[in-house]
Amino acid sequence: MATIAPEQLSVFERKQIERAIGKRKRYKYVRPTVRVVPEGLLVESPCCSRRIDPAGGTVDIALLQHLHSGEWRLYRKDHSTAEWKLHSLHKRLVDLLEPLKDDRERIFWQ
Repeated sequence: MATIAPEQLSVFERKQIERAIGKRKRYKYVRPTVRVVPEGLLVESPCCSRRIDPAGGTVDIALLQHLHSGEWRLYRKDHSTAEWKLHSLHKRLVDLLEPLKDDRERIFWQ
């Protein structure tokens, strides 16, 4: 499926994502960022646990893609293989943001 160019996302959608990750339940003391990359919108954050990056550098948290069909894809990073793995597909952005905020299983905020 083709994705919408990330730079075409509205300011409202980007702010909605930023507000949602600000309400997350894990690692509230770091400041994640959302930036446009060729594949979509990348959420990255300073490494909190140092399990992923012992030096405490910036790590990938999630990749969001908006499809031409109107649906959204949410990817998680498999840091052991450095690959993005599809986590879920959602009809609405607000629904995609819930697993990213809650993350009880620590698959995003590791």
